[in-house]
Amino acid sequence: MSSSAEIISVGTELLLGNILNSNAQFIAQQLAQLGIPHYYQTVVGDNPDRLKHAIAIASERSQILIFTGGLGPTPDDLTTETIADFFDTPLIENSEVIADITQKFAQRGREMTDNNRKQALIPQGAAVLYNPVGSAPGMIWQPRSHLTILTFPGVPTEMIEMWRQTAVPYLKSQGWGSEIIVSRLLKFWGLAESSLAEKVSDFFELQNPTVAPYANFGEVKLRISAKAPSQEAANQIIAPIEEQLRQIGGLDCYGRDEDTIASVVGELLNVTQTTLSVAESCTGGGLGQMLTSVSGSSRYFWGGVISYDNSAKVALLGIDPETLAQHGAVSEVVAQQMAVGVRSRLNTTWGISITGIAGPEGGTETKPVGLVYIGLAGPDEQVTSFAHQFGARGREWVRHVSASSALDHLRRKLLSEPLINQ
Repeated sequence: MSSSAEIISVGTELLLGNILNSNAQFIAQQLAQLGIPHYYQTVVGDNPDRLKHAIAIASERSQILIFTGGLGPTPDDLTTETIADFFDTPLIENSEVIADITQKFAQRGREMTDNNRKQALIPQGAAVLYNPVGSAPGMIWQPRSHLTILTFPGVPTEMIEMWRQTAVPYLKSQGWGSEIIVSRLLKFWGLAESSLAEKVSDFFELQNPTVAPYANFGEVKLRISAKAPSQEAANQIIAPIEEQLRQIGGLDCYGRDEDTIASVVGELLNVTQTTLSVAESCTGGGLGQMLTSVSGSSRYFWGGVISYDNSAKVALLGIDPETLAQHGAVSEVVAQQMAVGVRSRLNTTWGISITGIAGPEGGTETKPVGLVYIGLAGPDEQVTSFAHQFGARGREWVRHVSASSALDHLRRKLLSEPLINQ
């Protein structure tokens, strides 16, 4: 069945940014699994006129409207009555819903109040979408031919259970869900989105699978999406395109889907049976946090030193005070000495260091905000350093891309010169 869905999230708290719209994310993922195209999302506050305007637009361009929020007992919960009013349909109190709410209150040792009766009002002709967790039911309704409306409460735990237990079986029974949309995410580090897009621009014209780029916090991604009757069939469509994109990306393509630079580096350290320690200045422990976010990282990550002040660099890492005085903490030579120092003190195969100016203060004409040096010390007294200018794009940006870039340098080193039992 050729239909598209639209998600309409209702709640002023969403517009104010008080809560994250995780419901829309969940439903979007579920629609992909059912193979239902999904082109629009709308967020509207608790205002009947604006909600009607959203319904008017959505009902003309989409065949499945999925609402979340606004089903509770308070005066600002207006979703059901506004939908009914838009389609000029009366609300009918559903006795089964009254009985269900009454029973749930009794189980909690409470008595149902009059305002909860509002939740039992359903547009005439609509079917109840029962809530196994909370008191607010939803509905499944076809107010017009070729238009289906499903409503869910805004509480994520309730919405998820209702979706899985009722909505999915219903949609499948109506012929939706005969195909699924499967996506593969390729991840790249060390190149700009524009550069990658230029290299793979021909792939953007594909129809099935589709290929689309996007970037976030220094990382570039290519999403490959295929529509097919099964996961296996979709994977077969994706596989040759993925292989071609990986070949074009080369070493810049570090992983896919749930991979992180830290998890990929961890796998390489495990395979090469090598260990790692880190010395951090401007990242303040962020590199260690990335590494230890990976389960099992204790097999290869032995620890680190946060040497923020110069005195800590001297005392804990053995940095030469004269070097600090002559070159400053943010310098190539200090980055190298930090990497050598932490590797030596923790007796690991590899040592990584980061020293830089995260900003927004502290920059000079010769050493501007965003200047970062990364040191990498390895076996046989190998030591190298890398200078980066990440720009004044915010303190957290500089810290994050510094830590990620440090791991990327080690990743490339491990791939080009694999070491076993060092």
